[in-house]
Amino acid sequence: MNFYIVMQGRTYIDEKSKGIIWSHIIDKSGQTPHFWERMKEVKVGDVIFHYVKGEIVAISIVRKDCYEGKKPYNDEEDVIGFTVEVAYEELEKTLNIKNYFKEIQPLLPRKYAAFQENGDGNQGYLFPCNEMLALKLLELIGDLNVYEEEQEQLEFAIGPIVKKERNKLVPILAETEAEAKVKIRKGQQRFKRGLSPLWNNQCALCGIDLPALLIASHSKPWKDSTDEERLDIYNGLLLCCNHDALYDQGYIAFDGTGKIHISNEINEEDYEKYGIHPKMRVNRRQENKPYFKWHKRNVFR
Repeated sequence: MNFYIVMQGRTYIDEKSKGIIWSHIIDKSGQTPHFWERMKEVKVGDVIFHYVKGEIVAISIVRKDCYEGKKPYNDEEDVIGFTVEVAYEELEKTLNIKNYFKEIQPLLPRKYAAFQENGDGNQGYLFPCNEMLALKLLELIGDLNVYEEEQEQLEFAIGPIVKKERNKLVPILAETEAEAKVKIRKGQQRFKRGLSPLWNNQCALCGIDLPALLIASHSKPWKDSTDEERLDIYNGLLLCCNHDALYDQGYIAFDGTGKIHISNEINEEDYEKYGIHPKMRVNRRQENKPYFKWHKRNVFR
């Protein structure tokens, strides 16, 4: 299962009525932009969040792999484009992206993000949505649309209760959330199993070897990585909880030689407190270098 965000705007009503999402194949210059090319990736069972005028207004499940077909609405029936058949489930309460952007923004990929830094939607059609972003959107949608009556209401006011959990939406949210969590967990477990031996099953910086305190830390984060990069054992290193947090948040980084770089945001007098010093280095492999470089350029503070 993969996740996507589709920016529909004026096309939403027409596409919903046909149970599809649809895009052209090439633009006026004869090129296929990434947001149309991505249509070819969509498969049965994938989940799509539908964005219209600043809000997520529906969720859909893909019913048929992408195929080339005629535009089935407006006056362009002879135009061939990418077609994906989906089952729409409209939200009773839509999710306004700007209202929750502080929670959403940290989960956006640096490349091909559906939303701009101010919370507006980016121009384009179909954008990727990593599992962590999907989980946040599902959580926010669930909070807005799933109703749970208090026990007192159930006991003393059964008659007047009008709003109940929406039978269609609840299982969609539950099943989709569960599958996203499973995909993340299995991927992280596989990543750690492959990565740990490269670092002798101990923290690459301090040598701690208690398994419960060791984390397989990505250099290029999950949200920014391709499926292949997420499982590439050279995309990261094994670190204890303390050093993982410093690396993940960009307070430390490593160069092509494995030498540590410490952010200016950490005072020198605090180095010992954090278990770091400027002469530290990790025994990197050649395959680590491009990932270390990406991390230092994009995450390091």
